Amino acid sequence: MSNVEQQVESACPVVESMEQIGSKWRLLVLHDLQEGEKRFNELKRSTNANSRTLSRVLDDLQSSGFVDRRLEEDAPVATYYSLTEKGESLCPVFDEIESWADEWIDGL
Repeated sequence: MSNVEQQVESACPVVESMEQIGSKWRLLVLHDLQEGEKRFNELKRSTNANSRTLSRVLDDLQSSGFVDRRLEEDAPVATYYSLTEKGESLCPVFDEIESWADEWIDGL
């Protein structure tokens, strides 16, 4: 990346933000977890992601600090995912995007 590209990228917090949350799968998972803690298979069903994609996205969101992972080792073993404080701070952003979509995107 050239010096100019780095300056442009760092000058725009929207671009930087979208790099962290902007993929289709990340947005779906973050939006879905606004309803509360969910197991892996619940997220798989609600997002229609395949296991590999969902696992990768959850790992990315966890390493970025948006999602917490909790393992319950009692039989049967279960893995739960929930939003962190950082992830929850996106809830008003999703509300605004939904309001905008209701007004400006036909067919919703």
